[in-house]
Amino acid sequence: MDLERRTTGVLILGGGGAALRAAIAAAEYSSDLPVALVCKGNLGSSGVTATACSDRMAFHVTLPSTEPGGPDAWRFHADDIYRIGGYVSDYDLAEVLARHAGDAFSYLDRLGVPWVRRSDGTPDQFVTDGSRYARACYTGPHTANHIEAALVRRARQLPNLELIEGMAATDLLLDASGSVAGALFLAECSKHAIAIEAGAVVLATGGAGQAFATNVFPPDCTGDGYAMAYRAGAELVNMEFIQIGLCSLATGLAMSGDAMRSLPRLVNDRGEEFLLRCLPPGRAASEIYAILFAKGASWPVSYEQPTHVIDVAVARELSAGRRVFLDYSHNPQGLTAESLPVSVRGWYSEHATASLGQTPFAMSPLERLKAINLPTVHWLADRGLDLDAGEMVEIAPAIQHFQGGVKIRRHAETSIPGLFAAGEVAGGQHGANRPGGNALMDCQVFGRIAGENAAALALTRPAASLDMNWLAAACRALETLDGDGCPAEEVRREAQQLMSESAGVVRTAQGLAVAIERLSAIANRRLSAAGRPLAYAVETRNLIQVGEMILRAALMRDESRGPHLRFSAPDSPAPIPPSEAWRRYIVLRRGPAGMALEVRLPVQPPRPAEV
Repeated sequence: MDLERRTTGVLILGGGGAALRAAIAAAEYSSDLPVALVCKGNLGSSGVTATACSDRMAFHVTLPSTEPGGPDAWRFHADDIYRIGGYVSDYDLAEVLARHAGDAFSYLDRLGVPWVRRSDGTPDQFVTDGSRYARACYTGPHTANHIEAALVRRARQLPNLELIEGMAATDLLLDASGSVAGALFLAECSKHAIAIEAGAVVLATGGAGQAFATNVFPPDCTGDGYAMAYRAGAELVNMEFIQIGLCSLATGLAMSGDAMRSLPRLVNDRGEEFLLRCLPPGRAASEIYAILFAKGASWPVSYEQPTHVIDVAVARELSAGRRVFLDYSHNPQGLTAESLPVSVRGWYSEHATASLGQTPFAMSPLERLKAINLPTVHWLADRGLDLDAGEMVEIAPAIQHFQGGVKIRRHAETSIPGLFAAGEVAGGQHGANRPGGNALMDCQVFGRIAGENAAALALTRPAASLDMNWLAAACRALETLDGDGCPAEEVRREAQQLMSESAGVVRTAQGLAVAIERLSAIANRRLSAAGRPLAYAVETRNLIQVGEMILRAALMRDESRGPHLRFSAPDSPAPIPPSEAWRRYIVLRRGPAGMALEVRLPVQPPRPAEV
């Protein structure tokens, strides 16, 4: 294999919000330090930050204007992160996030991110996902895209920051002591390999949504960072916790917020309103619609929220071979304004342009959606879904965010010297759940921390010699993918379907155990690019490896917590409840005999976290 070698000071892997923030921080730390950011797509148009969209995308932060006010108000934010996370994250990392979120916001503000502001000039903020105070700032549906664009502009201004596009990382490189000393890449759509040696490496490659058949991730999010870190010997944590939410199959839009608050019908392809089956005998239909309304504010699946019954109901319809739709043309059976809770009617009075007692507003979910969020109707129409013409939105539970990842500590350092991680690829800062808006904020807080600490290390670390045996083995692994074998495209499709069936909303011990066996058989096949770029085969290898991490951790955790819903059987009426004994996280790493898992106690609060 053709191999080229280069060197730099700090090497950043990724092209999203965390990678850009890390690269900028490293370059700003010292103008004499060469920094290289390498992404496998086009900067500013690939990855999650550049492409994500929702009805109102949030950046979670405690500002001077945020309730309850005072210099220590950020502590309430830290407690919320830990509490909402189900007590399976490191509390000191929650403190880092909460304490530094304000600085991260201010930096983006200086870069020109167009935050929505109140009449007094302070940023507008709203409440998300169980938070006690309104902390979610936003620009609108494209908050993440605005952040990415601002960071790209800044990155292009730094003369010591080299931006390299179209190169896919395949493996981390080690030195003789086992420290990370660079990474191996494939040039876009080629078999040309490039080894870039560096004094420090920041992993910011995002999540692994493509490990599942149904997801809202871009095609390039295949878990490369998780797999590369695992093969290099790093610890990973909380890999069983993956946020899943109902999305439009045609557009990928998360059907959250007002899409649910407008109270559409949920029907299968037989026209049946199956949600009514979720109600115990003798209960009023209006109860399930109050839960449907609440789904707007708690979109991801979570055991702690009663709204998870909706996700389970949808998942079981799909498992039975039926398709599921949101129908906005007329009201669900048994829904009347008078039957809804006072709190729901009050919300409409405050946020809508018409009263629940008026017709056709009271009779049509579409009229309600128009009154509370007309841009969503237009957004769907622009992408071929005409709600005005009576078209329905086909939905399914989709993978949305990985809560766990490569285990980090306060300085964004991993368990391997020389390697830092930030953003969705990192783990330990979030637990089973997270407040909405914490993901964007996390990328900026730990992106800066990772970049600065990587720069400090690179300036003091003596040049190390690569472990040439390790490099040779990584190159041989690439060459094997270029020969005969099972086509990567077929293998990927089979693995994705297996993961969606066994590690989606409804998880059982038997289903997970069988899936581990089946995935092991898939992994043991000789994989071949078979006409696709060699990097595609590498990605396929990676997502299979990540799939094993998810399945093994999910099987070990025999309780429900956050998005991890464990059932005794596929048709059990309710998930297995959480256990106090499981206020621990699962750490996995590469062992002598394969994947090794260990249960550990997370870093605890110095005082009891407020609940």
